[in-house]
Amino acid sequence: MTNRSAEEILQYRFSDADLLKKALTHSSYANEITGDPDNGNERLEFLGDAILDAVISVYLFGKYESKEEGDLTRLRALIVCEKSLSSAGKATGINEYILLGRGEELGGGRQRSSIVADAVEAIIGAVYLDGGMDAAQKVVLGLLRETIPAAVDGLLFMDHKTELQEWLQHRGRGEPYYRILAEEGPDHAKIFTASVNAGRDRLGVGSGRSKKEAEQEAARDALEQIETER
Repeated sequence: MTNRSAEEILQYRFSDADLLKKALTHSSYANEITGDPDNGNERLEFLGDAILDAVISVYLFGKYESKEEGDLTRLRALIVCEKSLSSAGKATGINEYILLGRGEELGGGRQRSSIVADAVEAIIGAVYLDGGMDAAQKVVLGLLRETIPAAVDGLLFMDHKTELQEWLQHRGRGEPYYRILAEEGPDHAKIFTASVNAGRDRLGVGSGRSKKEAEQEAARDALEQIETER
């Protein structure tokens, strides 16, 4: 498999091929090859996350003029969440091009939601640096061409964080907020522990291979506790 094949999936040709390779490089692979997990795609992921939010916000704002702020916020959260991005990455086959360390590969990392979603965000960041916002917009809307209408039509799952946020808002308890409680393990294989809180109350705790995954697990824990108390 070549980067050219990945470009065909994205329907975008990179001027700087190294940007695409960087976007597809997981920290476990970077650690094995260079001895430094920071040579992976985390910085591009950070940028891509912001670009993704902007593209989807602008698209929803222009496309669905009758929807109010709360509806737009809910839709955006569903579209850009880890589960949606991972599903899109696997459906298009872009996950097959992620460069993984041997241990991560043997452990099924190519199917791990956090790894695939992070790679998708990193790719978006790479496209933005290579071709600007217009190119990034085309790639984002192409990757999520099935996700967006599914979310609008109510056919998409609801992620735990969005579900918890709506439950709290409907009961006048404000917005949930998340804290990273701990980071354990080497840089290329960290385990994060997060809590979700409302006011002074801690509602749930969860762990995962990424901060986003840990936050989702914390929200899931909170929802499970809420269910048992009903």
